Formats: sequence, C-alpha cells, structure tokens
Amino acid sequence: MTAAPPPSDTDELVENALLGGRVRLRQPAKGYRAGMDAALLAAAVAAAPGQRVLEAGCGAGAVLMQIAARRPGVSLTGLERDPAMAALARENALLNGADARIIAGDVAAGFRALAMEPFDWAVSNPPFFDDPGALRAPAEGKRGAWMADDGLQAWTDFLLKGVREGGRIVVIHRADRLADLLALLGGKAGSFAVRGIHPYADEPAKRVLVQAVRTGKAPLRLLPPLVLHARGGAKHTAEAEAVLRGEAGMGF
Repeated sequence: MTAAPPPSDTDELVENALLGGRVRLRQPAKGYRAGMDAALLAAAVAAAPGQRVLEAGCGAGAVLMQIAARRPGVSLTGLERDPAMAALARENALLNGADARIIAGDVAAGFRALAMEPFDWAVSNPPFFDDPGALRAPAEGKRGAWMADDGLQAWTDFLLKGVREGGRIVVIHRADRLADLLALLGGKAGSFAVRGIHPYADEPAKRVLVQAVRTGKAPLRLLPPLVLHARGGAKHTAEAEAVLRGEAGMGF
C-alpha cells in the first residue's frame, strides 16, 4: 500500500473520524463539509465484492471512504469537478488504503465523456438547489455543493447512463424533490425503494434515500423511515447511531 502523503496545512483542513474511527477524512475547515447525508448514502450501498461503484460529485471522498470501509473488495470511482476537492479525495484514499480512483470531470459533460463501461452501482448526493432564486446565495466555499448549475436532470441523466442494465442507482436528496427524482429516473429505471429520513418522529422527512434499478419493473416500495433524533434523549436515536458507527446499514 502506498504511504499517505504528509498532513496538509491544519489552518485549511481538519481531520474527522467516521464510522467509529474506521475512516479518517480530511476535509476543508471552512466551506462545505460532509456529514450525515454522506454517511446515510454510504450505508445504503450494499455492493458485493468485485462490483464497481461510481459516485457522481464525490467531493473529498466521504461517501467513497465509508463504502470502502463497509464493503471490502468493492472497486470505487469518484467524479469531481473541483480540482482541489478531487486532490483531497485522492489524499483520503491513500490515507485509508481504499481502492478508489478519482477522476476530474463534470457531471454536465455526461457519462459518455468518461469513456468507461457502465458500473454496477451509481450513487450521488446531488446539490440540493438548482434555482439561484430559491435560497440566499450560499458562501462561496459551499456553492458548488449546494447549487446544481445544470439542474437535477443533468445528475439523474448521468447516473442512468453510468449504470448497467439491472444495476442500482442510489440518491439522497431533499424530501420535497422526491416527485422530481421519481419522474427523472422513471423513464429508464424502476423498482423504486424510498426511505424517508426524519429529524424527529413527529416531524416530516427532510431527506429521502431513493434506490432505483436500471430497467427495473417491480412496484415501488415505501420503506420504514429512519428517525435521527429523540426529544430529550441522546444526540441520535439508537438506530441512527448504529448507522453512523458502521454497525448497521440502510439497505433496501
């Protein structure tokens, strides 16, 4: 295994321990930082040894590194348009000894621009907004992660073309975009499974995990939700804590 590069400037980067310390992740101290969404997306990928997983918009590699720790023997590829974040993802792959290839590129260019064979899994946490008027302008360091310049359709098209027939697409996104996700993916994928992510048991879901199968025909399944917090209790529910520590998955 190649030795990890020397630590980066601590004024610019922080190192976080994920999955109960099984993963070390270096990411920017300021700007967008991966958290709960990345952990839930990684937990929803039940790839088998030898399978190939593609992540669109991998950032610093938080999802890929957690998949690598959860699913030994899986081959990982990440696409990232920000050169600095792509370099950081490569650094994190070395740091964790992960079989992960990081490619510099833009989802908007389409999957065919990569000149690669379709994958067994294609996953993503797409930017949450594609209308600049829908929210106050995010900080410059967060804009790329929050704003989909080419719209959600560019991301779903990329995922659909990036996965083989019978392969699986997994997306985590805002709950209020569920109808859009189903419509955009539904032309070439089916066998949907949807799991709501609720902040509290008595509050609506703010996130959804959606799995689709390329050319799948099975009926949609609405799965039991994940509740993240209990009022007056620990920071996370026991179920959420098990997922965050890598002791449980979010399988479909």
